[in-house]
Amino acid sequence: MKYKLLFASLLTVSTIHMAVASEATQVTTTKVSSSYAKTKYPIVFNHGMAGFITLGTNQFGLDYFYQILPDLARNGANVWATRVSPLNSTEVRGEQLLQQVLEIRAITGAPKVNLVGHSHGGPTIRYVAGVRPDVVASLTSVAGPNKGSPVADLIIKAESTAVEAPLVGAVNFLSKAIVWAQGLDPKSYPHDALAGGNSLTLAGSALFNSKFPLGMPTTACGEGKALDQGIYNYSFTGVGTITNLLDPDSALKVTSLLIDGGKNNDGLVSKCSAKFGKTIRDDYNWNHLDEVNQFLGLKALFAPDPVDVYRQHANRLKLQGL
Repeated sequence: MKYKLLFASLLTVSTIHMAVASEATQVTTTKVSSSYAKTKYPIVFNHGMAGFITLGTNQFGLDYFYQILPDLARNGANVWATRVSPLNSTEVRGEQLLQQVLEIRAITGAPKVNLVGHSHGGPTIRYVAGVRPDVVASLTSVAGPNKGSPVADLIIKAESTAVEAPLVGAVNFLSKAIVWAQGLDPKSYPHDALAGGNSLTLAGSALFNSKFPLGMPTTACGEGKALDQGIYNYSFTGVGTITNLLDPDSALKVTSLLIDGGKNNDGLVSKCSAKFGKTIRDDYNWNHLDEVNQFLGLKALFAPDPVDVYRQHANRLKLQGL
């Protein structure tokens, strides 16, 4: 049965088309089945650290938000994927995203967009709202390390040590390889592993939050403002680690031990750090990659399907008039 479902999902790829505007990519389809996810404003997705839009060709490549954007398009959404530096500071990534948001506005004629960011994409979309709140209708942070991650702090400890140069060189090479694998020139994106890591440390995140407090909770693990400066704010996250033994991302169990004693986190981000705006749910049985339906949709047996969750959230935005 699983193989039949996989084969069916591969067949549906042929109905999905990509319209590229600079770095932003619109996902469209010839088979719109409903208007369930048809929001007032475009939905714009931003990937996390070491992320991408599609690795490989559009027909046979691996999407970062696996099967999620095509499903939204089939349900009426005007949906876009954006591409920023895989590894760099939140501010650099945020400026790159802002330019794409402005392009999407110009192309669609929509005055605002609904931004969705996974992992480092969470702070990245918050940066856009912080500098240009007039172009943002809503923010949805998915497992965003909004208060930082101890994993980043551990990695940054290599700074000013003998391992800094080889480690930074290797990570920057990975960043360039991710861009190259998308058929692009790595030189067109700045790569800075240290800047990216420092942005997600506990101290770096606290500094960022002092500059961009919109939607952020004022208590350690509380709720942020659902509506702040005219922008609707949402978040959701998982707290799973080993969710499927066949899934390579089970290795996140190791990094999860660095966070709250291995409890209440998705392998990289704690549920308290992921809090932002109104919490939709903070206990999905997903790890950090399950949250974007990776790898190839493998997840825990009875865990909710991420594709369904994103579709339902798009409908939530629609009913909110967004």
